[in-house]
Amino acid sequence: MNKLSNDEKKYLLSTIRDVQNFPKPGILFKDITTLLGDKDAFKFLLDHLENRYKNANLDYIVGIESRGFILGAPLADRLNIAFVPIRKPHKLPYMTISQKYSLEYGFDEIEMHVDAFEKVQNPNVLLVDDLIATGGTAKAACELIREVGANLKEACFLLNLVDLNGTKELEKYCPIYSILEV
Repeated sequence: MNKLSNDEKKYLLSTIRDVQNFPKPGILFKDITTLLGDKDAFKFLLDHLENRYKNANLDYIVGIESRGFILGAPLADRLNIAFVPIRKPHKLPYMTISQKYSLEYGFDEIEMHVDAFEKVQNPNVLLVDDLIATGGTAKAACELIREVGANLKEACFLLNLVDLNGTKELEKYCPIYSILEV
């Protein structure tokens, strides 16, 4: 599966805005809305992902709320496969399974429909989100996917905040592909 050249990575990174002290003092927030708002950069990103995964024998793309939806749904459309959302509690209308995960101060939870993959036996799944930081949400998503018996082929992130080591724990579940590392 293909990866971007250093020049291509620099191009995409140049379309992402840094916001100082958001959401709290001391945090440098990577704002991908500027990439999304640049039609050429967004098309370039989706073209890259389509080329990377078009022969990966995938049945589903799973996106984590909410920016995973922005990347995952159009990619699923391009690959002509189904999209499955993972959401915060009480957002999905049908029966769900849930997974709690640790935060710096407390816990959070995500959910997925129990029948998300019922149309394909032993489905192959790609997990997509905008970034991986500490990896708590992504790890919980991997556990949900595994719980319903799907084959997690890879987890894909636009950004990997490498200093936070989020991929370390996640590598126990599946291969990781980070388009950009910062």
